[in-house]
Formats: sequence, C-alpha cells, structure tokens
Amino acid sequence: MNKRLKLVIIDKNYCDYLRKYDNKVPYNFDKKQNRPFVGVLFSIGQIKYFAPLASPKPKHLIMKDTIDFLKIDGGTLGAINFNNMIPVTSKNVTLLDLKKQDIKYQKLLSSQLYWLNRNIDLIYMHSKFLYDSYINKTVPKYITKRCCNFKLLEEKCIEYNTVKN
Repeated sequence: MNKRLKLVIIDKNYCDYLRKYDNKVPYNFDKKQNRPFVGVLFSIGQIKYFAPLASPKPKHLIMKDTIDFLKIDGGTLGAINFNNMIPVTSKNVTLLDLKKQDIKYQKLLSSQLYWLNRNIDLIYMHSKFLYDSYINKTVPKYITKRCCNFKLLEEKCIEYNTVKN
C-alpha cells in the first residue's frame, strides 16, 4: 500500500485553475522556483492527493503539530501543510529533479524526503484523518476555514483533466 514519497512540482496553470474555485489553493511558486509538493499521500477512488511542504522557519520550532499541520523533524526541516493538499493526476505534476537545484536547497529537499519516507505511515495517517474529518464535518470550524475544499477540488481536478485532454 505505502509507496515511496516523491517531491514534485505542481503545474502552475492547474493551481491557477483550482484557485478560481477555492482561494485556499496555495501558490506553487516563489521568487526562485516552484514550490515542491510531497508525493502521493493517499488515494480516494481515482483521486490522488499531494500536500505542500514549507521550508524551515523559526516559528516551526515552537509550533505544535495539529490535524492539518505536521512538523518535519521537529520543525528543523520545515512542515507539511495538509490543509493545502490538493487532488492531482499525473498530468498535473512533474517529478522534481534534485540535481538541478542549488546545493543548499538540494540538501534540504533530500533531508525532507528522507524524513518523510521514514515516517510514511504517519504522513498517510495524518492526511487521511484530516480528509475524513473534513468530509464528515467533524473538524473544528477554525481548521475548516483554512482547509481547501477537498470535494470541490476533486470535481475540478476531474473537470480540468478531462477538458485538457
């Protein structure tokens, strides 16, 4: 069941499309490069989900893990924002080539990926629990407000990839 996680870049046009329907869909770029997303977390039917990584910030060291946020290696390697996970197909992602990244960023990404794969069951469990709680409306309102609308985005994912074909 559990596969190795991979770092991918989500297609900017796909994210822009989803953002028309849900403003919580994260921007997948910054000044230097596209933001990498963690590989497949879980599947529901034919829908695969990816969750964005956050680079390490001092605040991650003092923040607590929550239903929609998980620190990577205690926050020293950043975090996973499960509230911003989005449905994708293989048409919407490109495998991130670590060798094409600058050395410092390559080292961070490699360390994150190593930790993520050593904690793959925790990643799957965390993402699935948030998804199920959100769908069943058992998530506190303050968390619902910062989560992407998973069901709506699943519909838009199918629509985008069907029309794009």
